[in-house]
Amino acid sequence: MRAISADVQGFVDRAGVKIGYEVYGPGEPTILLAPTWAIVDSRLWKAQVPYLARHFRVITVDPRGNGRSDRPETEDAYADVEYVDDLIAVLDAVGQERAVVVGLCSGAWWGAIAASRYPDRVQGLVALSPIAFDLGLPLPELESDFESVPDNPQGWAKYNRHFWLHNYREFLDFYFATLISEPHSSKQREDAVGWGLQITPETLITTEAGQWYVDDRAATERLLRSVSCPVLVIHGESDQCIPHAFGQRFAELTGGEMITVSGGGHILAAREPVAVNRWIREFATALVSTKQPRRRWTRPLDRRRRALYLSSPIGLGHARRDIAIADELRRLHPDLQIDWLAQHPVTELLERHGEHVHPASAWLASESAHVESESGEHDLHAFQAIRRMDEILLANFMVFDDLVSDEHYDVWIGDEAWDVDYFLHENPELKRSAYVWMTDFVGWLPMASGGDAEAALTADYNAEMVEQIARFPRMRDRALFVGNPEDVVPAEFGPGLPLIREWANRNFDFTGYVTGFPPSDVDDRARVRAALGYSDGERVCVVSVGGSGVGGHLLRRVMTAYPAAARRIDGLRMIVVTGPRIDPASLPAMPGVEVQGFVPDLHRHLAACDIAIVQGGLTTTMELTAARRPFIYVPLRNHFEQNLHVRHRLERHGAGRCMDYAEMDPDIVAEAIVAELGRTVDYDQSRPTARPGPPRASVSCSDPTVSHRREGRSAPREPHGVVRAARRAPPTRRSGRAPLGP
Repeated sequence: MRAISADVQGFVDRAGVKIGYEVYGPGEPTILLAPTWAIVDSRLWKAQVPYLARHFRVITVDPRGNGRSDRPETEDAYADVEYVDDLIAVLDAVGQERAVVVGLCSGAWWGAIAASRYPDRVQGLVALSPIAFDLGLPLPELESDFESVPDNPQGWAKYNRHFWLHNYREFLDFYFATLISEPHSSKQREDAVGWGLQITPETLITTEAGQWYVDDRAATERLLRSVSCPVLVIHGESDQCIPHAFGQRFAELTGGEMITVSGGGHILAAREPVAVNRWIREFATALVSTKQPRRRWTRPLDRRRRALYLSSPIGLGHARRDIAIADELRRLHPDLQIDWLAQHPVTELLERHGEHVHPASAWLASESAHVESESGEHDLHAFQAIRRMDEILLANFMVFDDLVSDEHYDVWIGDEAWDVDYFLHENPELKRSAYVWMTDFVGWLPMASGGDAEAALTADYNAEMVEQIARFPRMRDRALFVGNPEDVVPAEFGPGLPLIREWANRNFDFTGYVTGFPPSDVDDRARVRAALGYSDGERVCVVSVGGSGVGGHLLRRVMTAYPAAARRIDGLRMIVVTGPRIDPASLPAMPGVEVQGFVPDLHRHLAACDIAIVQGGLTTTMELTAARRPFIYVPLRNHFEQNLHVRHRLERHGAGRCMDYAEMDPDIVAEAIVAELGRTVDYDQSRPTARPGPPRASVSCSDPTVSHRREGRSAPREPHGVVRAARRAPPTRRSGRAPLGP
């Protein structure tokens, strides 16, 4: 799923060749993201478009040969001048007189030609890893023989027409591994190879024969000197395709500013998107800004205490505990203002509780919608879904970064705010406030269905996280694991990497489990049942799939089991709760089954029910464990967290009965309901819930109230199962982070 949709999609037709373009946003100036070599399309700019479109008008152009553009068969169609005139034709088509051209590699060269030939149309040029025809500098790809049949080609010898025709995928793998040379770049390379497969090797060979606009070094230098608009050159010092010296010379000849990225490879827009986005914005803004707006500055001691709270929107699991934590923070600091940067379905609960959702939240791309788009029938490959959410995560981090650049906060609190946590570690200079991170699982774990390839990917993602924490241990001022040390899976991050539990013990403080609701909501079950309208003669079965829209298939399957279950159980009442993202009307009407939409106090229904059937999400299953209710949980297929992390925690408590969705025919479900109703619930309460050390919080499964132990003494209970671990920092802070890949 993309982070943003185009406002306009169109084509221009030049001499029978259709060129596809898209337009985003209304701002000024206009940013024209030029195509690069036809081996990739305009999706190359996926990390730039959502951010830049919030500030400027943005135009993307697919190169002839790829994307939505035509694939002409003649060499002349791929001459430099054709690509340049495509850009001007697109500007004409959208009624745009001038634009800031941003180009990578060949695209930067075409931007320079456009600035020379059409100086009134190019307002500025951002040249990323620019190439030019001949600057007296070596190019590794041109040192090999493109025409001859290679003998056992290695390295750049694969840059060869015959190799492309017979080993095209192998060439793409080599090429993009070389261009994106930075460690832990599997997703960026995977994307680029996918774009490369959109053009045939025959067409790519034809593009290679396209005519250069100039044919010698002197002409190249004259052209670059003729560029009169402002120029910014950004080049990686470790670029293995276009050496850094090209960028230096390009900047010298155009009189441009030069930014060198130490350790950076060729495709910086993909691998260092936060920095590149900020540099493009600063450059473009300076072209149209004549003066700084008036600003207000408040003396620090006169500032109100402010916290920015980010709660994971993938379901509703974190929202209730986060609201309870916010209430406790305001109790401790009555003058504290808490703003929420959040999205649906979290905003649904926040608004019902009167919390302040920051207006910038409207810019967030929907992570829940992405996850739903990745799901099948009770199937969600969570690891791959998160990997494919990279564009959305980057777009949402840029919203956060803009917000905290403009507004001061004393603390940022992120409850599994994957975007903020990952990109802060990638860009540590952007940390401006104290930062608290919370999670209830640590470590990507491969599913068996993914085989060796997935095991290697998860290990690489974990290795990146371990390396970043080791390098920037104080990025997180406090890292909190919502649970106890034994709740961390006893697995390893990957070959040669630490054991997950041992690493977590070194890098996290453990809060115990936090339910987020007061004990009175579940302690007196008879009172709660009466308040909810459940009669003594009813056996209530609650069926729920939480806050995501992924669980419709499970709801329907359980509903089909109701007749068989009702024949076995007198007075059985089934209540199906769809949550905020599934339309109750989408479920079939069935006598004896009550369907409800969003239920903000679902935990009370879970505490009052006789049995529950739920997905394998941690929050709902732990609420049932805390309320000591029998339940059946059905993890989503291929969901590593539900199948491995959550199941480990539930088995530790001896809680719940795990069922396989594929085996849930009506009779089997009915028999399971009967069996669980007849089972005496005896969840294990013997394991420790707190450890010696700094102030920590813990929750027993039978009582969601937090109990504290400090220096061997019990502290008073706190309401709502709220963590007070951050009240006073220990002498040595621990830092850790749950995993996220780019």
